[in-house]
Amino acid sequence: MSSPSTTARLETGFASAFAALCLGAVAMGISPIFVRFAAADVGSFASAFWRVALSLPILYAWMRVEIARAPAGAPRSSFGKASILAGLAFAGDLFFWHLSILSTTVANATFFATMAPLFVILITWLVLKQRVSRGTVVGLLFCLLGGAALIGQSLQVDPARIQGDLFGVVTAFFFGLYFLTVGEARKTAGAAQVTFEAGVVTSAVLLVIAVLFDSRVVPHTWEGAMALAAMAFISQAGGQGLLAIALGRLPAVFSSLVIFLEAVAAAVFGWLILNEALTLVQSLGGALILIGIWAARPKPEAPIG
Repeated sequence: MSSPSTTARLETGFASAFAALCLGAVAMGISPIFVRFAAADVGSFASAFWRVALSLPILYAWMRVEIARAPAGAPRSSFGKASILAGLAFAGDLFFWHLSILSTTVANATFFATMAPLFVILITWLVLKQRVSRGTVVGLLFCLLGGAALIGQSLQVDPARIQGDLFGVVTAFFFGLYFLTVGEARKTAGAAQVTFEAGVVTSAVLLVIAVLFDSRVVPHTWEGAMALAAMAFISQAGGQGLLAIALGRLPAVFSSLVIFLEAVAAAVFGWLILNEALTLVQSLGGALILIGIWAARPKPEAPIG
């Protein structure tokens, strides 16, 4: 039978990991604001490259502290298969996300990108052969409804934009794959190491893409450079780092649903900073997302004995 002290430790571990996940979602949710400020300086693919590349020094410093604090004799390996796959998946996510934005409306691209948890659940169930709880499915439905309500008034059905919409679906697939690969990498490496190593792979891929597809790669104003630096430190190092911390303790399926808070944060930041309207329907969408996350929360196992 589980003792009260064991249960308390498990609940504390969940609470801290959940808090990290929520803060990570908020940090990633502000990234569109920084992209908007940097848009006059660099192209969209270059913006994605700088987001990751500028975060590498702080992630490296964090990794060195993490390694120094590791127990003596702890196994160490660099650039494991899961970390490399996570970096490739995140590069795919950012690449197709920007292709989607260029080929369809921002609302459509955002809506289809929110389908990432659906791919996490499908891969977990069909490929990894792991059970998905009824609460998770219910939570997913609430979160998808909430995501649609957040941006539904701007959605447009246009056959001319079908390619861009499909790019949005591919974006969701890669982001879902990122969740699963980071979760796998965290089984054998620390959060800082996984985030740094994945970031090295992602930035190398995005640099090639930016040079090939963007005419403006290097920022030429202080405003653009500061926006890129803020996105790197807050959204990438902070957001992705906190996500990696949480994925070492929480299931990838549940974590992917919590990232719906990113859409809520983006809407709130747009309202506070850019004076974008926040309607009653959008507020209802945010509430549905919170209900979905609550419904999908991991349930404590019944005590044995």
